Amino acid sequence: MAEPASVQEGLVIAGHGRHVWVETPSGRKVICHARGKKSQTVVGDRVLWLATQDEGTIEKVLPRRNLMYRQDEIRTKSFAANIDQVVIVLAAEPEFSDGQLSRALIAAAAQQLDVLIVLNKRDLGSLFANSWERLAPYRAMQYAVLATAFKPSSDPPIAQSADDDTDRLRALLTGKTSLVLGPSGAGKSSLINRWVPQANVLTQEISIALQAGKHTTTSTTWYWLDAEKNSALIDSPGFQEFGLHHIAPMDLGKLMPDIQAQAGDCKFYNCTHLHEPGCGVRSACAAEPSPISPVRYKIYKDLFEELSQKRY
Repeated sequence: MAEPASVQEGLVIAGHGRHVWVETPSGRKVICHARGKKSQTVVGDRVLWLATQDEGTIEKVLPRRNLMYRQDEIRTKSFAANIDQVVIVLAAEPEFSDGQLSRALIAAAAQQLDVLIVLNKRDLGSLFANSWERLAPYRAMQYAVLATAFKPSSDPPIAQSADDDTDRLRALLTGKTSLVLGPSGAGKSSLINRWVPQANVLTQEISIALQAGKHTTTSTTWYWLDAEKNSALIDSPGFQEFGLHHIAPMDLGKLMPDIQAQAGDCKFYNCTHLHEPGCGVRSACAAEPSPISPVRYKIYKDLFEELSQKRY
């Protein structure tokens, strides 16, 4: 008589719908299914799973250190857990959106996560210089902003120069689990492929295993950076879809360092920084030079209005 299967621990490294790929401590990868109609697991979850023939079922999601998710007017989408930092990849071309960048920074701040901002395509001369200048307010907020020139593997590499932060970025990824975000065309895939040459192969394997076809390329995926499995990258799409409806409007200013730095001078403790007399934020915006850029203050106002809309 065969012994009953025992529950084992594993790491969720990819998923599609109710199916996830779980990696065991030995490196074996197993397709697992959620119990019930809806999967509650995300990439980065530590789970207990039970073998069923050549596949398995998720029995329990172990406690998370953090959870990154997006929430718009319609739904909430969780996509990564147990991460140490967020890496936001932008480029000199195509032009990046301060609004998208700010949304990602706010979501990371809500989970108390460090952020690295990577500005790619430093070889584009004046375009890069203009983009670097646009990021001055973020450097003033003490965000780490790094310059790189990641190219697709089919293109000849660009020689590193004194102002290239590629080696520094690699060092900052060591020993950590990093969630990598960025708009299409910024070079996120080139960054991942530089240090995970087998990334495309792994994605194809996941696609076949989960029978997800082309949809798997738009799913969140875990990649190990080293053989010792101390460092990892989580590739996640949907940068433009960062809904923040899980954040209360009155908490918004606390999650924006340039706004929060001036809020201590407000006359009222519950100041919205929009119209109140004696508002330290509005006074700072009127100063010359202002510690809050007009672009950032407009983002704050627009987001406050968006998050204040009645929710059904």
